[in-house]
Amino acid sequence: MLRACLGDAADRSHLVCTPLYHAGPLAYADGASLLGADLVLLDRFDPEAVLAAIAAHGVTSTFMVPTQFVRLLRLPEEVRRRYDLSSLRMVVHGSAPVAPDTKRAMIEWLGPVLYEFYGGTEGGGVSIDSMTWLAHPGSVGRPREGLGMEVRGDDGTRVAAGVEGQVWFNDGRAFEYKDDPEKTAGAVRDGWFSLGDIGYLDGDGFLYLCDRRADVVISGGVNVYPAQIEAVLLAHPLVADCCVVGVPDDEWGESLRAVVQPVGATVPTPELEAVLLAHCREALAGYQVPRAIDFDDTLPRTETGKLARRIVRDRYWAGRERRI
Repeated sequence: MLRACLGDAADRSHLVCTPLYHAGPLAYADGASLLGADLVLLDRFDPEAVLAAIAAHGVTSTFMVPTQFVRLLRLPEEVRRRYDLSSLRMVVHGSAPVAPDTKRAMIEWLGPVLYEFYGGTEGGGVSIDSMTWLAHPGSVGRPREGLGMEVRGDDGTRVAAGVEGQVWFNDGRAFEYKDDPEKTAGAVRDGWFSLGDIGYLDGDGFLYLCDRRADVVISGGVNVYPAQIEAVLLAHPLVADCCVVGVPDDEWGESLRAVVQPVGATVPTPELEAVLLAHCREALAGYQVPRAIDFDDTLPRTETGKLARRIVRDRYWAGRERRI
């Protein structure tokens, strides 16, 4: 992707502002180095420090995750305008879903330099550039040449365009999860494999992701996708981080609960909960609005920065079995 998008330019400079123990940042840092780029490494992510590094080192490419986009966009306008970012030609992002409004705002700010990919260590290879995304907002793109992709229903058969199902790939390679034959059996079938995500294809073959299968909340028989709700909450200026889970409900089976980490010194109050629920009602369908919001000083994340949803969910399911 670096070679295809940046050509053979000799003045490459790649910014590393995400942990190198994660496969995505490491792969792009390695790739940039192999193509002759200088590497600029930050000790930690700081929004203004990222802008300063881009301006000071003429950064041409970087890898980010959507949470970093949100934090960059929250910088005051005068701070964002302080730095010359014109050298930037490629901002790769993946590893987590991005809210369409967030991505559109980044493109409006930086220009059509965002390139999104969807895949995993297991394989895959779906991608989309900025201009194509603007024509298909919300999509993660189409598969690379040689990669088979299907969306299948619960019965394992391929579903029609517009119908949600589990996303499956076939790239002609085989893999297995180390010391976990049960997980391998659930992810690999007849030469096809799945990363466990739910999505659908449009009529042009563009893939749209809904959420991970294990994270879907089934409330009253309706599938609800936490990632869509979290994207809305993260767009609110008083929300630093959030996690939406299904909690036990004797009538509905599960009901939606949001756990929010407020920004800075913002005090969690019933009034703040009301503000955030009203924000959700403006952007979401009624069945997607959480029944309640709890607050926490910090949310658990893995070493690679991904939300440890199971830890949050288990708080509510202690002593009960989640039948999904």
